[in-house]
Amino acid sequence: MSAAASIGIIGTTPLEVVRALAPRIERLGFARLWINDVPGGDSLAGLRVAAEATSTLRLATGVIPLDRRPVDSLDLDGLPVDRLALGIGSGGVATRPVDFVGEGLARLRAVTDAPIVVGALGPRMRRLAAEQADGVLLNWLTPAAGAVTADELRRDAGERSVRSTLYVRTIVDESARSVLDREIVRYESVPAYAANFERLGFRAADATIADASTLAEYLDGDLDEIVLRAMTPSNSITELEEFVDGAARWLALKSRAAGDPIGTN
Repeated sequence: MSAAASIGIIGTTPLEVVRALAPRIERLGFARLWINDVPGGDSLAGLRVAAEATSTLRLATGVIPLDRRPVDSLDLDGLPVDRLALGIGSGGVATRPVDFVGEGLARLRAVTDAPIVVGALGPRMRRLAAEQADGVLLNWLTPAAGAVTADELRRDAGERSVRSTLYVRTIVDESARSVLDREIVRYESVPAYAANFERLGFRAADATIADASTLAEYLDGDLDEIVLRAMTPSNSITELEEFVDGAARWLALKSRAAGDPIGTN
C-alpha cells in the first residue's frame, strides 16, 4: 500500500498566505491540507479561506484542543462538509483526557456530518479513536512504529473503517534544519512525548523527514496518510511554495520508480 501524501502548516500562517498556497497544493495533487490549531491561530478560519480558493482539495484540522476551544465555540460555517475532517484532542489540562475527548466527540457528532479524527499519543486514546471516531492523527513515529500502531488500530476498530494518519515534521532544504532541530528539542522536553520516545526506543529526530528516501519509507508503510508538516525558516509564502514544490518533486521520483500516484488512496 502507498499512503496518501498531504501538507500540514501551522495555524498562525497568515490567511493571505493560506489563500495563495492552497491552490498550489491542490494543483500538485496532494490529498489534503492540514492546519494545526495553536494559540494565536485559528485552523477553521484558515481552512475556510483554503476552501474558498480551491474546489477539490480536502481539508483538516490537526488538532483542535477541546480544553481551549470547546465544541460549542467552534464556527463551522462556510466549511464544505464533503471535503472536511475535524481533528480534535484533549489539550493539556483535562484530568481524564480520554473521557473528555469522548464527550467532545459525541457533541461534535450532533452538530456536523464531517468525519472526526482524534489526535492520540497513548493506547487508550487510540482505542477511543478506533471505537468511536473516523480516524486517528498520530505524531512523532518512525515508519516502523507507525506500521505497528496502524496494525493495532485496525485490530481495535474491528469492522469499523478508521483512517490512520501520521504527522511528520519535514524539511526539503537544509536552510530549515535549525527550525527542525528546535522543534525536536521542544517535543523531547515535553514529559509525555519524552516518555513515549523512551518507551518506543527512538529519538524525535528519527521520526522526521529530510530527503526523498525517508519519505518513501513512510509512504510505503502501513498507514493511510502521511502529513508533511512544513518546517521552513520563516513560514513565508515563498518558503512554503518552495516546500510544496520540493515535496512534490520527491513524490514524483517515487511515482516514477514505483508507479504510485500521489493523492488519495
